[in-house]
Amino acid sequence: MRKTALLSILTILINTLYSQEYLTLERCRALAIENNKRLKISQEEMISANEMRKATYTNLLPKLAASGGWKWNQKTLSLLENDALLPIGSMMPDGSFGFRPEQINNLWSEIAPGVFAPLDSQGRPFDPKKEPDKIQWKDYAVLPKDAVTMKSHNTFAAGLTLTQPIFMGGKIRELYNISKNQEEIATISLDNNIQETLLEVDEAYWRVVSLMHKKELASKYVSLLEKLENDINAMAKEGFATKGDILKVRVKLNEAQMTLNIVENGLSLSNMALMQICGLDLDSNNIIDDTIDNSDILSLDVKSVENAIDNRPEIRTLKQFKMMSESNYKLTKGKFLPEIAIQGAYNTTNPNAYNGIQRNFDGSFSIGVMVNIPIFHFGERGHLIKAAKAKQNVVNYRIQEAKEKITLQINQSSFRLNEAYKRVVMSNSNLEKADENLRFANEAFKEGFVNTTEVMEAQTAWLSANSQLIDSKIELKLCNLYLKKALAISIEE
Repeated sequence: MRKTALLSILTILINTLYSQEYLTLERCRALAIENNKRLKISQEEMISANEMRKATYTNLLPKLAASGGWKWNQKTLSLLENDALLPIGSMMPDGSFGFRPEQINNLWSEIAPGVFAPLDSQGRPFDPKKEPDKIQWKDYAVLPKDAVTMKSHNTFAAGLTLTQPIFMGGKIRELYNISKNQEEIATISLDNNIQETLLEVDEAYWRVVSLMHKKELASKYVSLLEKLENDINAMAKEGFATKGDILKVRVKLNEAQMTLNIVENGLSLSNMALMQICGLDLDSNNIIDDTIDNSDILSLDVKSVENAIDNRPEIRTLKQFKMMSESNYKLTKGKFLPEIAIQGAYNTTNPNAYNGIQRNFDGSFSIGVMVNIPIFHFGERGHLIKAAKAKQNVVNYRIQEAKEKITLQINQSSFRLNEAYKRVVMSNSNLEKADENLRFANEAFKEGFVNTTEVMEAQTAWLSANSQLIDSKIELKLCNLYLKKALAISIEE
């Protein structure tokens, strides 16, 4: 039974060890980038923008389209209303089609000695060769209506059309440029989201590290008060301390224990927040590296400010919008320019009329040029061009405004970093004094030169100095990160 219990405990301990992970700041960053949903969305948006750019490019290439259809007709189609009467002429000796005088029914008149000509319906002579419509024929051939009647109710049609744009007023080129700008914006957005995620990780990580140090500090403070309580109890038994002294220490000890509990709860919540950002189980009991190193403090110069303005994602994005506005301006002007395209086609039908009316498929090729020339649009062109120009001005003003805000942000971040560094130096100095003061108070308390209240005051000062040093170091870390972000420097550098 005992062996089984020991094995169970051992198994639990082994599983716990294997489930734990030693998390450094670099590891947390890698996990966040791997698991962050916002980054996955940005990646998909970049893929979408890339495919849209490729799709826009295809507008420069020929387009091939196929069509087909079937139709049922209720009625038959006929080329004639009734049977047609066709006049009958003769083949002349020279091989041409003509007539003989006896084949026409017009009256004839002698218009000159020995020269006769037919008369029209109004009795005027005419030249039959020049005005054959006035001839009144004696004999006619019958063209039956049924011979030119299409009795098929089912009609089929199919075709292929190839269209190649030649000139579209520059619209296709500008649409392609806009799609390239949108792709670049998606790339910038992804890069920016990566940096935002890293900053979010760093903030959560250092919050956890800060609370880890404060938990350790709170535990040491509780230990100091517990030792003081034991000393006071021993002194009270010998008559060197009063009940009031004991109560003072116990009140302070209760406060310290409550503070420790608050810190522990805050650490648990902060750890959950870090695990969520990293994409890990919220209840993960991973080991966090609590080392605080402030050796990578940035320094500010004029060149770094100038580079930051050009490299900030806001400016890079606005520059892409500026190019898009320029393309949109050209696109608006191109909307009112002529469009030219070459089109080739093959069409087939059943029934077909290419060689009589036949009930089978037959088709033909065709090629041509299509031209579309805008003429009048009631002033639409002028209004749209002015609107596009105004959008260009808006983007330019936004770039100027963003540069001013970035410059201010950089200067503010640099100032806060310098102030944070000074607080670290001062906190270190204060801690040295607090350590010495506590050591002196403890020794003097043993010799009976100071009372309980003075010892607790020294302990409180020691606690405050340590807490301030922790806060100042973490603040220095964060201010350094914020300056990196302001200078468009990668958080990982």
